[in-house]
Amino acid sequence: MWNYSEKVKEHFFTPRNAKVVEQANAIGDVGSISCGDALRLTLKVNPDTEIIEDAGFQTFGCGSAIASSSALTEIIIGKTIDEAKAVSNQEIADYLDGLPPEKMHCSVMGMEALHAAIAQYRGEEFVDDHEEGELICKCFAIDDVMIRRVVAQNKLSTLEEVINYTKAGGACSACHEKIEWVLESCIEDYDAASTPASVELTPPKSIVERVKRVEAVLDELRPMLQADGGDVQLADIDDDMVFLTLTGACSGCGLSGATLSMIEQRLSEALAEPITVYPVGGAAHAGGVS
Repeated sequence: MWNYSEKVKEHFFTPRNAKVVEQANAIGDVGSISCGDALRLTLKVNPDTEIIEDAGFQTFGCGSAIASSSALTEIIIGKTIDEAKAVSNQEIADYLDGLPPEKMHCSVMGMEALHAAIAQYRGEEFVDDHEEGELICKCFAIDDVMIRRVVAQNKLSTLEEVINYTKAGGACSACHEKIEWVLESCIEDYDAASTPASVELTPPKSIVERVKRVEAVLDELRPMLQADGGDVQLADIDDDMVFLTLTGACSGCGLSGATLSMIEQRLSEALAEPITVYPVGGAAHAGGVS
């Protein structure tokens, strides 16, 4: 037994705009009776303002399909075509205070009908994802293009979620392995998109920027030095030469040369050019650290 919200029940038992809009100038048909779900959405769009003045639906499906279609019409009436096109299936589900996970495909069907109607109004060809890519689910005629689009839009990550949102694999289960392959590919795309692109540094264009980069490196390293009782201070910068003063436990430490070499490496990376560090004060020695 599905756990329906009160709002889903309300829209199922008392659907809004369950009708054919008279003089409709936009019609969207999706699904098919053989697949178990079908929806026709009719819109009356003001050609001057492109505002949707009326919307109606006819659906063959479950209670969630009726409630989702009813909610969709309430959401889009009063919106412009562009505003309506931005409505997602998740917004339809949210409007109903949620849908059972197994019924999320009803909200996807509503969104597809809306896109089909808008395409028809604009004289464009509606690209039916079910007919574009490799057929994955033969029972419901769902291909990889549709699965990829729904997975990306809703950030799905499991086979069960794909079944709930698209119905693919919801009958005989013979395509589950293929769905897993598509899902794995989508997740790899997520990971690639979420990996921040590396920023190629260029040498600083002013002395102010140069000082800021040097101070930033020293601020980053300072906690590590202070943990051992030492510290480092910037004394001066002259072109590619940076003069530093080691203080506290770092001053006179036998490993001060290694410390300065590490700082020199980090500064060269931060300034995107070879830098020579010269110690001044307690750890000073001639000729830099190299």
